[in-house]
Amino acid sequence: MPRRHIRVTGAPEAPLRAALTALRAELAVPEGFPPEALAEAERAARAPLLPAEDATDIPFLTIDPPASVDLDQALHLSRRGTGYRVRYAIADVAAFVVPGTALDAQTHRRATTLYFPDGKVPLHPAVLSEGAASLLPDQVRPAALWTLDLDADGRTVAVDVHRALVRSRARLDYAGVQQAIDSRTAEEPLALLEVIGRLREALEIERGGISLNVPEQEIVERDHTYELTYRAPLPAEAWNAQLSLLTGMAAADLMIAHGTGVLRTLPAAPDGAVGRLRRTAHALHIDWPHHLSYDRLIRSLDPHDPRHAAFLQECTTLLRGAGYTVFRDGSLPPITTHAAVAAPYAHCTAPLRRLVDRYTSEICLAAVAGQDPPDWVLTSLDALRGEMADGGRRAGAVERGCVDIVEALLLKDRVGEVFDGWVVDVEERQPALGTVQLESPAIIGRIEADGSPLPLGERLRVRLTRADPAAATVRFAPA
Repeated sequence: MPRRHIRVTGAPEAPLRAALTALRAELAVPEGFPPEALAEAERAARAPLLPAEDATDIPFLTIDPPASVDLDQALHLSRRGTGYRVRYAIADVAAFVVPGTALDAQTHRRATTLYFPDGKVPLHPAVLSEGAASLLPDQVRPAALWTLDLDADGRTVAVDVHRALVRSRARLDYAGVQQAIDSRTAEEPLALLEVIGRLREALEIERGGISLNVPEQEIVERDHTYELTYRAPLPAEAWNAQLSLLTGMAAADLMIAHGTGVLRTLPAAPDGAVGRLRRTAHALHIDWPHHLSYDRLIRSLDPHDPRHAAFLQECTTLLRGAGYTVFRDGSLPPITTHAAVAAPYAHCTAPLRRLVDRYTSEICLAAVAGQDPPDWVLTSLDALRGEMADGGRRAGAVERGCVDIVEALLLKDRVGEVFDGWVVDVEERQPALGTVQLESPAIIGRIEADGSPLPLGERLRVRLTRADPAAATVRFAPA
């Protein structure tokens, strides 16, 4: 099944909590931090290692979903002659987490923050991730301060990163940012998000990169019941993502030049996978001329169109196979690029939520300073790749499990009902098995026909045959 994003608004009901508790147990998700790690976090929150440089005069701002409090990045955008300057402050987790301690061991065990509809399992204790290390407004915080100078076309011409104290002036959310930019009421540092974002999107097209505008699956509570809908990302989210990509590409270039680092890599999709997508596009009646490249097709799609949304979900299959590639002592790996980015790329902008980002930040800081990375970084690199792979698998299992549970819960009292949907996938070797996307509610589930091939890309009336929250299972059959 394609990966989907999911979140819940409103208080989850008891059956959902019970099913999610069972999923946590099944996946051996950590329930909390041991007392020693919590004590270390409390001490670090009171007395972090602070840098000498004071950059609190720069009026940074953060842009995140409304409920977010683990704020990794703050930005300030300005004009620089005919070009632009992007200042990107990244939370400096190394100011709080001492290598070799109980707290450090916990972060290596967890690798990533896990997101459940009823809450999250954080990489770091809340006293750090939602408090002392988070770039909350009007708080002085240690950060890795990136300065990326761009020319008039948005191309990078100079990069610097060093430690500094920063202070965010405003905590914004995407809807508010979009409204301010659309109404032309945004002040220049915020208005430039669209300008620079669009320039970087144009450069992404030029180099053949791909950003999938995949709709987010959202569960909303209405009148004590739940509805499931799709929400297409706002343009401001894509522009903000371009700044993260810009920084990750700069980090990768620094590490490659330095000869030691951790890259996020993705091999090019095999011809067979692209061929399968072509057949899916044909079945969904999406025009894909042979002269039109895959990346340009993606940009022509409208995520509000059910057929296009289904195809975008299928396109996420080409992103499978991404991993972390470690290199050292100038010995570069065979693959240094991320196929979807179409350039070398590294994860470095979310250290509160992703372990590897603390390490890439340290390597980049050392590279700019002309120094070797700290020993604690070098000694952990080889194990880091496996830890991140395990953490990524666990996060994927959590995401899939949560989606399955919520879908089954929403449909548990509707077995036997008939729905309108689209057949968006059919197994090549078993054409009677496939995937159906309902028009309403916004659910994607498995469908099994009685021996007859399923009509890929066609509308189909389907009957719900099973919805079992305990088994996290939803099944359909042609009506």
